[in-house]
Amino acid sequence: MIDLIIIGAGPSGLTAAVYATRAGLDVLILERGAPGGKVFTTHLVENYPGFESISGPELSKVMHKHAMKFGAKYEFGSVEKIVDLGDSKKVITNVKEYEAKTVLIATGTENRHLGASGEVEMLGKGVSYCAICDGNFFKGKDVIVVGGGNSAMEESLYLSKICSSVSILYRGEKLRASKVVIEKVQERENINIQYHTEVVEIVEANKLEEVIIINNQTQEKSTINASGIFIYIGLDPAVEGFLDLDIIDERGQIKVNDKFETPVKGIYASGDVLDKSLRQITTAVGEGSEVANNIINALN
Repeated sequence: MIDLIIIGAGPSGLTAAVYATRAGLDVLILERGAPGGKVFTTHLVENYPGFESISGPELSKVMHKHAMKFGAKYEFGSVEKIVDLGDSKKVITNVKEYEAKTVLIATGTENRHLGASGEVEMLGKGVSYCAICDGNFFKGKDVIVVGGGNSAMEESLYLSKICSSVSILYRGEKLRASKVVIEKVQERENINIQYHTEVVEIVEANKLEEVIIINNQTQEKSTINASGIFIYIGLDPAVEGFLDLDIIDERGQIKVNDKFETPVKGIYASGDVLDKSLRQITTAVGEGSEVANNIINALN
């Protein structure tokens, strides 16, 4: 019987592990990807206190190392279901089953899809949602970035260093990213921005060669030649393994009270999987420490 199973090794889950293990709890972290969550796939982090500038993978490494320092266990696995057994919870993954007194869901978010024709079929053949993961496959080539927020701009800057050109396609007329990041993008000579532009079709072939776009004001269609397209149009809560529990609201986010406990006693949630106005590393870390303290008190 484990005291606490933490599902997700992003900033919130890793912080909770630090606090819980320091308090003497037996903690198991389950993660289906790399430690750090979305932080790991971020090229550069410049708004986390204590680090003026640090790469996402490096910050993820530091956080993971700290989380494991006090005895937390770490295993890979994709959670398929949580079964409420009353005083304990059964966590079923694609690998094995576990039982714990409490569970913390800190699974964060998943990249939202465009819904354009050919998007799913071309995944891995030119379509990507992670520049730092796949950018080097397109070294010296022309690529497209879809989106107008901070993630789209920051990843465009990263890609501009290794790709011949970067075309940013945004459906609005004003970028949503911070002023500092926008200015950096505008200064980069091999980045161009097309406003009021949406992707209609990613032409399916053995590899990506062209993307059909439309101007949403004039309805005029045109074609862009590119070897890769990176999509950053938003994020949705990662709740797939928890649909059998009555803990998800109409927007697909997990419901919690002021102690971060879901409607199922003993199951907690924190981080970007919740309904919140600001999704940042700092907010995830704060929630991770607070929910861990609540779990410690509940178990004691």
